[in-house]
Formats: sequence, structure tokens, C-alpha cells
Amino acid sequence: MVTIITGTTNKPMASEALKGFFQANEALDGYLYIGYPIIGTVDGAYPIDGLWISPSKGLVVFNLIEGKNIDGYQDAQDDCANKVEAKLKGYKQLMKKRTLCVPINVITYAPALVRCPNVDEDYPLCINNDSLFTHIDDLDWEDSGYYEALVSVLQAISTIRKGKKKREIVNPQSRGAKLRSLEDSIANLDNRQSRAVIETVEGVQRIRGLAGSGKTIVIALKAAYLHAQHPDWRIAITFNTRSLKGQLRQLINTFYIEQTSEEPDWDNVHIIHAWGAPGGGERNGLYYTFCSCNNVEYSDFMAARSKFGSADPFGKACAKALEDAAEVKQLYDAILVDEAQDFSPSFLRMCYEMLKKPKRLVYAYDELQNLRSQSLPSPEEIFGKHEDGSPKVKFEPYEEGKPQQDIILEKCYRNSRPALVTAHALGFGIYREPTGERDSGLVQMFDQRALWEDIGYEVSSGKLEDGKHVVLQRTAESSPAFLETHSDIDDLIVFKSFETQEEQDAWVAQEIKHNLEHDELRPDDIIVINPDPITTKRIVAPIRSQLYQFGIASHTAGVDTAPDIFFADNNDSVAFTGIYRAKGNEAAMVYIINAQACFNSYFDLAKIRNQLFTAITRSKAWVRVLGIGSEMQKLISEYERVKQHGFTLDFEYPTKAQRDHMNIVNRDMSAAEKDHVRKSKSNVASLIDGLESGQIYLEDLGEEQVLRLRALLEQKEE
Repeated sequence: MVTIITGTTNKPMASEALKGFFQANEALDGYLYIGYPIIGTVDGAYPIDGLWISPSKGLVVFNLIEGKNIDGYQDAQDDCANKVEAKLKGYKQLMKKRTLCVPINVITYAPALVRCPNVDEDYPLCINNDSLFTHIDDLDWEDSGYYEALVSVLQAISTIRKGKKKREIVNPQSRGAKLRSLEDSIANLDNRQSRAVIETVEGVQRIRGLAGSGKTIVIALKAAYLHAQHPDWRIAITFNTRSLKGQLRQLINTFYIEQTSEEPDWDNVHIIHAWGAPGGGERNGLYYTFCSCNNVEYSDFMAARSKFGSADPFGKACAKALEDAAEVKQLYDAILVDEAQDFSPSFLRMCYEMLKKPKRLVYAYDELQNLRSQSLPSPEEIFGKHEDGSPKVKFEPYEEGKPQQDIILEKCYRNSRPALVTAHALGFGIYREPTGERDSGLVQMFDQRALWEDIGYEVSSGKLEDGKHVVLQRTAESSPAFLETHSDIDDLIVFKSFETQEEQDAWVAQEIKHNLEHDELRPDDIIVINPDPITTKRIVAPIRSQLYQFGIASHTAGVDTAPDIFFADNNDSVAFTGIYRAKGNEAAMVYIINAQACFNSYFDLAKIRNQLFTAITRSKAWVRVLGIGSEMQKLISEYERVKQHGFTLDFEYPTKAQRDHMNIVNRDMSAAEKDHVRKSKSNVASLIDGLESGQIYLEDLGEEQVLRLRALLEQKEE
């Protein structure tokens, strides 16, 4: 059976006829691409209507004719064959000396024709399924040993996953050598990722996946692909983490040049922050653009927080702008949203309303950035209803040959299995020691159990049901073995405690020095993360000072660089960062300092555990989790239990009542709410002390208050 990947095309009738042929002939195999690839030539971008790769037939390129005019189709076939051959000859894995080992066949398919004219047999022209089958049946690929390499070349889409520049390696056993091999192994996107890039939905498309599954790359490549196919479209790419802007621009630029041999038209491709502010240029944002174009009041962060409170001021500002807009101006042909888990549904609704029909909105999010539940509501809930009550957006069940509306990227290409399971175990509190009778140890949990399987886990033993014991493990498909076999477990992950801040700082500085002088790592292979963004500038100063004495350049992202820059332009500086700027970025070696701050908290335990989860998942090879004092020792003990369980998640799945309790305990609270809770707890403690000491008697409280208190306590214990 042929896997059909449907991109964007300006020949819809002929494309559908071609897909229908392959769907009807299930004995055929391989991959059929509609609207991909686009080949860069000296004359600019050259689009391919259809391309089929088969282990038995080789490569077949389809020139599609939408109507009945076949004039010049022979020249078109020659031109196509020459350009495809020139493209493939650039890949040495497809060559034997100077010979391309892949047969290139070109077929013109004109299903609108009723009668086939007399044509040259060297230039096949098919008008129906019978004639197409006859031509295909005659094809044969004798040396099909190059098939896998051909698939890899076409599905890779781009070389951007490889390192920024060639690594000069002296020691074949060094970390740099291991990293080079690792980067070569992950250079190719898998089939699911390539589908996510190419498949174009005439409407809303959702892309879900773990950290490291390639969401940001897919979003960037998809933007470039749409721009190449439709250069006249106005396309916006938006995000939350400002340091992603430079990365997105580089990815889009690289892919577009690879595909078209031209620079993108940045007048039609806008890499734009979600919020924005007056002043134009780099300060612009989608929300500000919406307010400006629709003549509604704009609120900056301080104004929004003052008006709407500290709980989601941006989301409420977007909701207010949508409410106040009389008739929303439709400004874009396509909008792509990265990090959608960081946004309220109201922002996604704003993006949707800013789009021209058919409302091409693509939003990608991490299932685990918000660990408590499904990151975002369903599309039906997010985008609202028409006047007749029907949902504006509804995901239909997947049909073979149709573009997927809902894509899950389950394979993690960044984190090794041990690192990823460790991050999940600590983030959820799987092996956390309970602190009271009602505390199971768990900090948070999915309300939807099926999400575990969606993100690449399988049940090793037990049952994935409320109140049941279960052991979850990563599947071999979702966590490729090569991500962990390059180094010992105890080198992939190191947890280490220090007695003082000074000892921790000195150790980190010495390790970075060793990484650069002996491990053959580059400065841009290293990130140092401090979980608390407020203290980061001050906290990292002593380490940076020691590195300076060693002659090693460093910078604090967003402080010593522009807000949109994470790594230094010349890549010769070690990046220090707080957790929020670290999101969306990655490095081979990640040092997490002051991790003890993520062990426990009177408030926001889920939040600080999520910070630790995010920090660990920035690593694509090695991670060092460092901290000070007794709480760091407790965190190390928690990690040791992850190791003892063979990097699996072994726990009792909480009931709905238990999950509700977790959500209450770990709910987001404003500063005023936290202050109110503190005062209330203080008052309760004083009352208990007074009752225990005999300074206060129950009778002093009054019968009604005592009865209410007793009823409340009995209710909570049920």
C-alpha cells in the first residue's frame, strides 16, 4: 500500500485523480508526495506536481495537467527529469562513482482528456487509470538496494538538523566525536515529521508532541514550504519565548534557500512575537497588530495585569480585544503558532479570526509543558461556534490520502530515554516521598490516561486505570536507542550535591573548561540553566567570572544579548539563562544549577517541578543536575529511585478525586490569594495552639462555628 502525503497544489482535480489511482491499487507500495519537493535551480524554484518512490519501481515523477491542453508536455518532461537528476546527484549515498543509482521516470497524467492522442513512447502520456497502470507495470528497478537511501533523502527535507558547522575532531572517543555521530543520526526527519511539514490543511491543523520531537523545526519548515508554494501569501509565525525568533528565522531561511535557491520574501513572511508593542519593526506583535488594525484598546503587560489581575493577563487582554472589535480585519493567509501550550485559547481564537478563508491555522504544543491535564481544550471549545450552533472547527476522523488535521509527533529526537523518563518522574513526583496521610507523593497527573500512550509510553505491567498499579516504559520506536548508547548512564545523567554555593560554582566552571579543552565541545554546545529567572543574572555572575579568568567567553541570554537572541552570533560564547528563556532551545551539555529550589515549595510545587522538567529536557546528550544542601540530597534520592526502577514510571494511577485534590493543592494563585492563604493558616495555627493550651475553649467559639468546622473536616475525610 502506498502512503500518500498531500501537500499544497494548484492542480486539485488531477491530484485527486492521481491519489484515487494509488488508493485503488493496494498492491503498489512506497510513498506518494503531492506538491513536494520544490527544487532550487538557477532559474529559481521549480515545483514538482507529484512524486512516487517505490522499492520495485524506483522514482516516478508526475507532471499533472489539470485541463486538456498538453502542448509542450515533452519539453516539460525533459526539463523535469534533468532537474530531478541534478538534485539527486548532490547526494553521494545515491551515487556509484559518477552514476546515479536511482532510475528517474517521468509520466504526464492528464485525467481530463477523453481520448489519448498519438504520442512518442519515450514520453508517456496517461489519461486514465488503465493507461497509467500499464506504464507503471512496465517499470522495474533492478538495483533497489538504494531505496532506503532515497527515502531518507526525500524525507529528510533539509540538512538543518546537522550541526551549524563542521566539527574538527582529533580524538574519536571524545564527547565532540560522539556528538557529531549523534547529530548525523538525527539529521533526518522521520516520515511522521515530514508529513507534518508537507501536508496542508485547508483550515486548522494541530501538531502535538514531546519536547525534542521536532515541533519548532516542523513549524519553521512548514512556513518555508508554504511560502515556497505560495510566495504571494502573507504568513505569520508566532511564539512566546523571545529567544526563539532568531532560531525560527535561521531555520526558515535555510530551508527556503535549500528548496528554491532563493532568499525568502520577508515582506510576506512575518516572524512575530505574540504580544508586541508600539514602535514597529522588532517590537511588533500579533496582539498589537490586531488592536491597531481593528481600532481597539491595546494593553501592555503592566496595564493588562492591572486591569485583569495576575492570572493570565495576556489571555484576558486578547479576549477583551476580540470582544471590542466590531468587524475583525483578516490580515493573513496562514498563521503558524509554536509553543501554543503557553497561550490561552483566546489568543488562538484571535489568530483564527485574523485569517482569510479557509482559515489556515497551524498550532503546535507540548503535551507535557502543562503537566496537569491536556494542555489545551479541544478545537471545538477553543474556536467557538457559528450562529447556528455548529462548531467553527471540528477535526474529522483521518482518511487515507487526506491531509491530517491532528498530528502527534511521538518520537523524541533530543532526549535519551533515561533523561526523558527522569524528567517525567521528577515532574510528576512519581517517586516523591509523601509528606502526609493525604499526600500520595504525586504532584500532578494527566486527567486523560491515553495521553501517556500518545507521547510514547506503553504499559509494561499493571493497568492504566484509576486506582490501579501501573508500570510505564518508553517504547523503542519513540525513544531511539542511539540517543543513549553513546555514553554510560552515569555519564548521560549526573546528580550532584554541594555544601556551599561556592563549591557548586567552582565545579561548574572547571567542568566547562574541561568540556572545551579536552572533550572537543564548542561553547554553543553548552547551556547553564538557573531555574529562577529573577535571580539568574546575579546567581550566575561568580561562574561567569571564573570562566573569564580561564579565557572563556560567556553571556547571559537576553541580558548581554538582544531579547530575541539566545546563542551568541559567533557561537563562541557559553550561554547562561533562566528557565523561561531556555524553553525552545537545546544543547549537548546542560548544567542545571541550584536545582534544590525545584524540590519542594509551600506554593507552586507543580510549577517548580515543571521548571526542572523543562530544564532537563533541554539536553540532547548530557545533563548535570546540581544543587546545595539537604533538599538537593532529597532530590538525588528521588532520582536514585528512578534508576532503581530501570528508568520506568512505577506508581498507582490516582483516582479522579485524588487528581482533583492535586489540582487544588497545586493550583495557580495570585500574590493576593497566596497572602490570604498564609494569613488564614497562621490564624488556624493560633486557634489550634490556643485550644491545645487551654487558653481557648471550644465553647468560646460558639456551637454554630464548631458544628461547621466538624462538618467540614468530616467532609474532607470522606
